[in-house]
Amino acid sequence: MVRSTFAGFSVAQLAMAVSQNALDVVGQNVSNINTAGYTRQRLDQQSVKPTGHSVMNTKFAIKVGQGVMATGVSQIRDPFLDIQYRSQLAEVGTVDAMDSILARLGDIFDETASSKIGTALNEVISQLQNMARPDTAGQDTYETLVRSAMETFINLIHDNAKELTSLRQEYVTKLTGTDEQEIDSILSKIVELNESIKNSHVLGNPALELMDQRNELIDSLATYLPIDVTYEEQTMGANITIETLKVTFTDANGNQHTLIDDQDKGTVDVQATADMGVTVSITDAAGGAAVDVTDALGDGVLKGYADMLNERGVYAGDDTKGIGFYEDYFDEYINMFATTMNDLNQPGGALFTTADGQTTGFTAENIRVSEGWMNGNVSLTTSTDPNAGDGTYENIQRMINALSKDDHDFNVPGTATNVFTGTFLEAYDFLQNTQASERSSVSTILTNRTTMLIQIANSKDSVSGVSLDEEVMNMMRYQQSYNAAARLMTTLDEALDTLINNTGIVGR
Repeated sequence: MVRSTFAGFSVAQLAMAVSQNALDVVGQNVSNINTAGYTRQRLDQQSVKPTGHSVMNTKFAIKVGQGVMATGVSQIRDPFLDIQYRSQLAEVGTVDAMDSILARLGDIFDETASSKIGTALNEVISQLQNMARPDTAGQDTYETLVRSAMETFINLIHDNAKELTSLRQEYVTKLTGTDEQEIDSILSKIVELNESIKNSHVLGNPALELMDQRNELIDSLATYLPIDVTYEEQTMGANITIETLKVTFTDANGNQHTLIDDQDKGTVDVQATADMGVTVSITDAAGGAAVDVTDALGDGVLKGYADMLNERGVYAGDDTKGIGFYEDYFDEYINMFATTMNDLNQPGGALFTTADGQTTGFTAENIRVSEGWMNGNVSLTTSTDPNAGDGTYENIQRMINALSKDDHDFNVPGTATNVFTGTFLEAYDFLQNTQASERSSVSTILTNRTTMLIQIANSKDSVSGVSLDEEVMNMMRYQQSYNAAARLMTTLDEALDTLINNTGIVGR
């Protein structure tokens, strides 16, 4: 085969062009080294095979390739690390959501609050003791002081109850408002990017920067739900094949829900319940009825918040001690306190009533010092013996013992299931101890999962992130290849000059 005269120049020109493209890619990587979410790019190359034939072709004919060709620019990502990273994001999201609520519960039932409650209860006991002392017995002032100390104690109980209610309302509002809107915004933006990426691919643009934006949004979505991401090929005609994106969520019962299918978008709906919990439902991208997945979320921020808002621990047979556990136990604590004191004050009348005037069904929110005790129609019963004379205060001592020494069984209402047994001070401290124990456990899990997430992120960055050292080495390598290709072109030029100008003139 007779070689084309300028074939070598074509090879050198292609080599120089590819080296220049490679340097452009290196420059893009280096310039985006601090860009959040940027994925390292590389130039895809392939050898150009020899073409054509020769009428003088023999087994001794030598055909050499015709150089190198740049076939495109692609991202350097590890799909397996992406799957691991997004799975770990959902696991971290679960415990992070739980930890945030437990931290707020700690602010309500912390040691300072416990000290305040304890101080107030001790003040009540102290005034009862003063009332029963021989040198002060019979003085009306001391019953007034007891009632005043009781009011202070009840006000502190009300403060805690209000903070619990505010905490629940805050997170219900966050889930049904901010978080639901954020999820819908993420889904909408991914769908928009799908369309832009598809159009770019049709026009021959790899749209790698748009894919980076989409990957960041997918990572954000993975914090809310444990999602699966798949890519499918779609033929657009004229031999153009593009990649389409599908995002699905498989619930704990094994049912798959499609959140995104190319240009179709599903919805995640979070609604408040009558008891200020939440329900989470998903409508598939293909349409159809919404499916309640509240109890099958598996992992993610939605799972963590929903469990803390909906579950009540032993009070509902749940695994998670959510806000409801603390509310129910706190109510039982107050009910036991008010019922015990009212029973001990008989037949003198009720010391405490509910907000609607009833003497049963006390909660931390509805307990009140009775109007009768406030206006003087009800007094502390000093003795249950009708024949006892003045100065007998054995019933006041019973009250003192009931508040400071006697153990009480705090059970799940209507059952024999015991939650705690101890004095009233110990019973209140149980709340703080339970919160501290739960927070410690969740924080440990959060630390472990965050550490694992960081390790996966580091592995992911080692593959997809820009390494300045590596890019500098690539820069030098492609510069050398460019120089070598230029030198090849110079050599070919000299050879051609010899062929044209010097061949056949030897000896003239």
